[in-house]
Amino acid sequence: MSFNPRYISELKDFLSFPTVSSDSTKKKDIQRCAQWLATHLQKTGLKKVKIFQTRLHPLVYAEYTVSPELPTILFYGHYDVQPAIPLQKWKLEPFSPVVKGDYIYGRGTADDKGQLFIHIKAIEEVLKKTGKLPVNVKCLFEGEEEIGSPNLPDFIRRNKEYLKCDAAVVSDTKMLSMGQPAITYSLRGTLNMEITITGKNKELHSGSYGGMVYSPLQVLCEVVSKLYTEKSRISIPGFYADVENLTINEKKYMAKVGPSDERMLKEAGTDRNWGEEGYSNFEKITVRPAISITTIKGGYQGEGFKNVIPASASIKLNVRLVPNQNPLKIEKLLMNYFTEMVPRGFELKFNTASKAKPVLLSIKSPYIKAASESYKEVFGKSPVFLRSGGTIPVVNMFKDFLKAPTILMGFGLPSDNIHAPNENFHLPTFFKGIQTSISFMKNVSAIKKAENSSSPETLLQEIFNTTN
Repeated sequence: MSFNPRYISELKDFLSFPTVSSDSTKKKDIQRCAQWLATHLQKTGLKKVKIFQTRLHPLVYAEYTVSPELPTILFYGHYDVQPAIPLQKWKLEPFSPVVKGDYIYGRGTADDKGQLFIHIKAIEEVLKKTGKLPVNVKCLFEGEEEIGSPNLPDFIRRNKEYLKCDAAVVSDTKMLSMGQPAITYSLRGTLNMEITITGKNKELHSGSYGGMVYSPLQVLCEVVSKLYTEKSRISIPGFYADVENLTINEKKYMAKVGPSDERMLKEAGTDRNWGEEGYSNFEKITVRPAISITTIKGGYQGEGFKNVIPASASIKLNVRLVPNQNPLKIEKLLMNYFTEMVPRGFELKFNTASKAKPVLLSIKSPYIKAASESYKEVFGKSPVFLRSGGTIPVVNMFKDFLKAPTILMGFGLPSDNIHAPNENFHLPTFFKGIQTSISFMKNVSAIKKAENSSSPETLLQEIFNTTN
């Protein structure tokens, strides 16, 4: 397939909506984007296109039914994006997408508008050439993934029959490199918590009271400084209780297919290594849990100085959890830790914004085989199987509510700068992704529904059986 300039132009239109789901001032932009997406799906040839309004941002649904005898694929993606700040770090306007060479730049190009658009264009290509699809297709595109998909569980629970499928496809992950495709089989879970410490006093002049008043901001810094041990292990009692160690075989496999420590440092733009001892960088971000301090607030934040002791201070933590860890249990451990560490005389307030379970997927599925064959057909290489350090809440929802296996077919690259300034998407990979999706639908059409089994056999044996 050659580069279709219309597809790039349409992708630019899609990217131009500032669909920042965490920004309350962008609600109208998100609504406009949902309407644009629904209209585009109708033009593509999909049927029963509908916008479902949640308590916050809308879901866009569409389907195309060929025959009940054929498998049904549910394509999922999200059209909301992360904030573009800091704006001064962008070389181009984040919501005025620009093509430079083989790349398109703009917020949402790789995460996830560009990746979900791959499947829309694949559907369009097949309908244009043959007049019908080789499988039944359903599409579900949400506008709240970047804030933890708060309204999606209830929607899926209430619409299980509507969304019933044989397998779900999520394209919100990365390939190993430009020429090496990958299928993700594990995702870390997440927990986002804000903790506020308030003192009994009001703001006080630091000249009059500095040296005699214990500041909430100082308390917070002292508590947080003890969050990790000298060996970079999380010091919260019981935090690692449910963490499973890698088998020797999986450790060897990850070392073979995963990026090197040096490459990961280069991608991160740093030359200083940090983290839990005894693990490679790839293991640290995929099979080990982590707590990242994303925000600390306290005291005067404006230009210049205001010499006062603040009356309160807060911190935002992002916890990444590995398979077998329970976000509810970790939430309680965090609350207990801060409650015990903060001295008497201070008030603590906890606010959990979102949480999602970790994922470990079985790859013993004919749909995984169909995806592998499609990647090999288009890229000339079989995909490797990777663990990811990211979180995609919908994967567990599909497993729990729809009882359907999920195939994580990523087309992003490590250099995409997702969640960061100058996010971009490699256009040759975008068009190869369209070809891969077309091939996948064709390969799935040959699968008999009775073959859809995903028995939880030993994961590493499945991987080696698949890749040998």
